[in-house]
Amino acid sequence: MTEREVIERTGELPVTRARLVADLLRLGVRPGMDVLVHSSMSALGWVVGGAQTVLEALEEAVGPAGTLMMPAYSYSLPEPSRWTDPPVPESWWDPIRRNVPPFDPELSPTRGVGVVAELFRTQPGTQRSHHPNVSFSARGPNALHLLGHHSLDFGMGERSPLSHFYDLNGKVLLLGVDHRANSSIHLAEFRSRWKGRDTVVPFEGRMVRGHRVVRVRFRDLDGTSEDFAELGRDFEQATHAVTTGRVGCGEARLMDQREVVDYAYEWIPRHRGAEERATSSTDERSQKSAPTYLMKPPPLPGFSDDQKWIAARRRNQAQRFRRT
Repeated sequence: MTEREVIERTGELPVTRARLVADLLRLGVRPGMDVLVHSSMSALGWVVGGAQTVLEALEEAVGPAGTLMMPAYSYSLPEPSRWTDPPVPESWWDPIRRNVPPFDPELSPTRGVGVVAELFRTQPGTQRSHHPNVSFSARGPNALHLLGHHSLDFGMGERSPLSHFYDLNGKVLLLGVDHRANSSIHLAEFRSRWKGRDTVVPFEGRMVRGHRVVRVRFRDLDGTSEDFAELGRDFEQATHAVTTGRVGCGEARLMDQREVVDYAYEWIPRHRGAEERATSSTDERSQKSAPTYLMKPPPLPGFSDDQKWIAARRRNQAQRFRRT
């Protein structure tokens, strides 16, 4: 959508911070909430101050006791042979793999998550999880809890910011986007059993740790968001658990993350087909005394080193903020 088109659909007056805050509070956002935000800037109308104003409105709505989290996907370790939207020539695959820069959580830009999430990533005080493909950014009292244990393997699974957000019973806010952007459904995708879940995609590449560039390997599900819009419509109709309203000029949705994840956990096997095998090669949780999606897997090799790296980087950031 061009800026001219955004202006034309905005109406008589531009969207201001005060209007955004009022709309968010009317929707149900409250001080002290933990909110996972997915957004489309253009859908909100012509906002005075742009993405900065949107972030300031979100921060005012949740207050200093609330925590904001947003996707910071960068797909810095790509597997070009699987690209479909659009695909690239096969002759490009090896040059892409060899020449892609290492993932750096402070430097690598986001991809496909919108200008609001990208600006949020770069602001002082915002932390970013240490995943080269599907990282998240957060700021607020619970940011460390949400981001501090992000496994490279299955980056939207049990040891991900999405799972930690589930533990906090936070809210999902869709601003001008529908459930196709609702990343929490990927957590349900990991937890449930569906036909094709056994397919694992390997990734390999370089990332920055401390002052070194290291080579890493990890695995992920061959998941899809192609049915998320249908899943979301069914969820809204079946549960009436989604509050909808206008924020700026865009349609917004607010919901409990647990409710949409738990609904999707049951919905996905019914609509994609149940998994044919009793066990999955991607299941890191072999106990049977409780539902599999509630069990915590053992630490991966080098996991504690990742946490030391994150803690050291945060100390360095804090020192820089104090000097400024």
